[in-house]
Amino acid sequence: MAEIGYRKNLVDYFKRNLVKGYTFESLKWALVKQGYSRAIVDNAIEQVHKELAEKAPVLKEKPKIKYEIVDENDNPIILKRSWWKRILGL
Repeated sequence: MAEIGYRKNLVDYFKRNLVKGYTFESLKWALVKQGYSRAIVDNAIEQVHKELAEKAPVLKEKPKIKYEIVDENDNPIILKRSWWKRILGL
């Protein structure tokens, strides 16, 4: 029972510090250097990944990526297909 509370504290520690901009690796090694077990820290990281994945929004459709090439005046530039692509229908 104490291990569950111990892991919960580590999970909360990771969440708080990830919001501050720290990476998983830097937090992991900071805890290991302070004497925490690597296995417990890795389990806490897995738990954080699971909890963050549950909160992530589900995409229902693929985003459509649109791009265009513009010149220095923000006017669109239309590229012509090469002669070979026009003949071959590519």
